[in-house]
Amino acid sequence: MTQPLFPHLFQPLTIRGHVIRNRIMSSGHDTCLPEHGLINEAYIAYQEARAKGGTGLIVTQVAGVHETARYTSHLIMATSDDCIPGYAELARRCHAHGAVVISQLFHPGREIMESADGMLAVAYSASATPNERFRNMPRQMDRAMIAEVTAGYAAAARRMYQAGMNGVELVASHGYLPAQFLNPRVNHRQDEYGGSDANRLKFMEDILDAMRAATSDDFIIGLRISSTEKDEAGLTRAETLAATKALGARIDYVSVTIGTSASLGGAVHIAPPMAFPAAYTAPEARAFRDVLEVPVFIVGRINQPQEAEQIIARGEADICGMTRALICDPEMPGLAQAGRFDDIRACIGCNQACIHHFHRGLPISCIQHPETGRETLFPSHPATTKPRRIMVIGGGPAGLKAAAVAAGRGHEVTLFEAGARLGGQAALAQLLPGRSEFGGIVTNLTRECERAGVTIRRNSRVDLAVLRDFAPDAVVLASGATPYLAPFETDGEMQVTSAWAVLQRQVKVGARVVVCDWRSDWIGPGIAELLAREGSRVDLAVNGLYMGEALPFYVRDATAGALHRLGVQVTPYARLVGTFGDTVFLQHSASELPIEIEGVDTLVLSTGHLPFDGLREEIASLGIECHAIGDCQTPRTAEEAVYEGMLAGRAL
Repeated sequence: MTQPLFPHLFQPLTIRGHVIRNRIMSSGHDTCLPEHGLINEAYIAYQEARAKGGTGLIVTQVAGVHETARYTSHLIMATSDDCIPGYAELARRCHAHGAVVISQLFHPGREIMESADGMLAVAYSASATPNERFRNMPRQMDRAMIAEVTAGYAAAARRMYQAGMNGVELVASHGYLPAQFLNPRVNHRQDEYGGSDANRLKFMEDILDAMRAATSDDFIIGLRISSTEKDEAGLTRAETLAATKALGARIDYVSVTIGTSASLGGAVHIAPPMAFPAAYTAPEARAFRDVLEVPVFIVGRINQPQEAEQIIARGEADICGMTRALICDPEMPGLAQAGRFDDIRACIGCNQACIHHFHRGLPISCIQHPETGRETLFPSHPATTKPRRIMVIGGGPAGLKAAAVAAGRGHEVTLFEAGARLGGQAALAQLLPGRSEFGGIVTNLTRECERAGVTIRRNSRVDLAVLRDFAPDAVVLASGATPYLAPFETDGEMQVTSAWAVLQRQVKVGARVVVCDWRSDWIGPGIAELLAREGSRVDLAVNGLYMGEALPFYVRDATAGALHRLGVQVTPYARLVGTFGDTVFLQHSASELPIEIEGVDTLVLSTGHLPFDGLREEIASLGIECHAIGDCQTPRTAEEAVYEGMLAGRAL
């Protein structure tokens, strides 16, 4: 008999009579898809895609249990029966595909990000202990408000039960309200809700008891908690372990994560970027599973089914949260079970279109899979009724996506890449410290092309003669960009080079380097970190408010920590003026006063890109239909490149 490929990952797990078909979970995460505080069709379609793809357990995003729980302007609210129809339809459609569905119930306490009208909200907590990250000074909750919030949890649970959801999850992770009561460095009360470990646990006990009384014996009630909040003032593993053990039969599972929303250093673990090792949180779950009698779930950079299989096989956890992996590829569970590993579109941990969109108040998506979050707009790519001969020029993310979509629809597609390697700037990005996974976008998109039947010609530069000879019905121009070297005054004494040249090892930099960063994205900081690790003393001069201004928050903060540890000096508001001898001259872009950095050997320019679109006129001269996409339109990021590639592939 053939052994199953994943003997542990695809074993069912039963909790309170509900059979979870496998050990793959989409954990609760904000999407910015719901509108007006209610579940809508966009959110249902988003979760239904993951249920249809084979996910065993879907935990829906946080639902507020009290008016003071509005930590963002787009929070789902479970404070009235108006929420029931949306959750009922969500449950019905996910159940139809075999998924178990649980809703997170939530109060942030002092962790208030923003309000709907732009004014600062009144935040509440166990005590008047300020929040570092959002700079909130909360009011201490009195007993009446504690009772009101507790009743809010119970009423929300009852609504989920009435809607046909399989259960609820009390969110006590990441320093949110239940964790604020539990934490002795936040909770300074001396009443029955503070002063001792038992008293600090009472808030959670009251909530769990009230939720059980409001539902039924076959309704799942789980707990999400950070094993360690990774902050000096945060909860420790010993404290959370003791608390979960004391809760005993009140909870049906524990979903373990790490980090806290309360500090910049702790928050990066909410959605750890690719600089963190895969599945680095798994040992945290083992400490809980060894002492608890309920199933233990784990989340944190578990991107591949083989990683999840190993975690389950080692006995570290019972279920693995693979949320960003499922954002990137909703079909991942089914593909893994079928043994189609090469066809899985693996998450690269970039955070760019998922949580970065959320932090900007935008519906989440994925730079590799733009259909995510747009399921109602792009439920499928319809087959063409008139197959055409398509030439795609450029093998970066834009060209690869356009080719894959067009070929998948039935066109005859040939992709021409001038170089020996596919990937464009993505192939450069993977050379930076902590960014090696970014090259996965090239692997994934290349595989999409292979599956769709695209013919790929490497080392094939296109000119007018090639265009005439190939005679395409339509061209997709995805020829990318080249470095823009900003003009400045110089006497020519200092070595000046580009970020591209450094990454391609075309130059040897000196011992004292200044990196001028105009884009305030990942390139300048990445070059600075690379050269500092190789022994240079590095200054990063950023023409922006701060390093990584354009980056996803957790990517930025993880990078800021790395640069600080390496001793890289960061100067914001720094506009390049010129060089003379061994001095780099800058100007403070707000005060207009001079900034000078002396003793410099090498100046590295990360000052943007220029579109490379020289074939437009030749294509137009032949009267060929042309779709220009990605950086050859104007230089941006991989997200825009892949999205425009998808649109071009659909438009042909």
